[in-house]
Amino acid sequence: MKALLKDISLSALVAGFIATVISYAGPLVIIFQVAQAADLPHDVLSSWVWAISIGSGVLGIVLSLRYKVPVIVAWNAPGSALLITLLPGMSLNEAVGAYLVSSAIILLVGLSGSFDRIISKLPAAISAGMLAGILFSFGTGLFVSLQDQPLLVLAMFGTYLVCKRLVPRYAVLAVLLVGVGIALGLGELRTERLVIGLATPLWISPEFSWQATLNVALPLVMVALTGQFVPGMAVLRADGYSTPASPLISSNGAASLLLAPFGCHGLTLAAITAAICTGREAHEDPARRYVAGVSGGVFYLLLGLFGATLVSIFAAFPAALIAALAGLALLAAIANSLTGAMAIPQDREAALITFLVTASGMSFLGLSAAFWGLIFGVVAHLLLGLRKPPTSAPSPCVQREQQTAR
Repeated sequence: MKALLKDISLSALVAGFIATVISYAGPLVIIFQVAQAADLPHDVLSSWVWAISIGSGVLGIVLSLRYKVPVIVAWNAPGSALLITLLPGMSLNEAVGAYLVSSAIILLVGLSGSFDRIISKLPAAISAGMLAGILFSFGTGLFVSLQDQPLLVLAMFGTYLVCKRLVPRYAVLAVLLVGVGIALGLGELRTERLVIGLATPLWISPEFSWQATLNVALPLVMVALTGQFVPGMAVLRADGYSTPASPLISSNGAASLLLAPFGCHGLTLAAITAAICTGREAHEDPARRYVAGVSGGVFYLLLGLFGATLVSIFAAFPAALIAALAGLALLAAIANSLTGAMAIPQDREAALITFLVTASGMSFLGLSAAFWGLIFGVVAHLLLGLRKPPTSAPSPCVQREQQTAR
């Protein structure tokens, strides 16, 4: 504790606060869209927000103090995007069963120390194509919402472009503030839904089915490993932190396993918001930046405890504001996924197939588009990647005949 008090700085505290606020301003919006699509009760959504917030906060504080590294934990954002089409088609109990399976797999990956080996076996372009397909509907939803609230959406879009140019780190936060301001001015905020109260954890008994395992659990593992843990570790490595991946991954898997019955769909390392806490903006001395991880964890805990109030605030927003905010917050993730999908020339066609199947939203044999996108993409990758047999060189006699013919 003395070391922590000695290392505290205003810049690190602010970095942790900003990282947390951006997480709630952006990725949390996806969860509210999932809740709307699945028509989840208010108490279930409140428990879900409580679980992911408390888990992120406790893990961030413990891991940052343990390794003296700014470890920022967040919920599986691409995984929550995956749920927007899948959760309405299954019971909440089946979904929790799938969360438990995916968390157990992540835990085993962490304990086995096989993270780097597994990632090297997964075609990066296929994973990126699947993630791009999952996120595609959020990008189009931004412009679909334009027909319902043109003034609101155009103002948010313009704010995003201007802030992305001038202050890119705060673009999503600025979009949220502008959107809320305009909604207030237009009388679109449903203030009667606002409540003040603490979140109450709600136990949801799991049910297990092979459809939920294939449709939800395996895609959750895929997007967690490739879309969160890989860039999350890359951010730490880029800023000179050599913390081993295994304990970070296994800690997230264990915490997700414990919190799944309360609605947590998976905790992972943060990537985009983590960069705020691992760089010079947090502190000039890398050894003192871990305070930003502790700070972010504390703010997660505070917001998680008031999960019921947080849920009611987002419930008061008009649907167009939520759709536009989610689309704008995910533009960078969509761009990165498409770039990764097209980065390797020999894998472009397989990645494109993965993207199209996933984005189509199709369902076949009770299995989701994300699952089939992965299957079609891997099959295309294997078949298109087969080497053609080398053409045998013509015999010397044939070569002389060819030369004579010329």
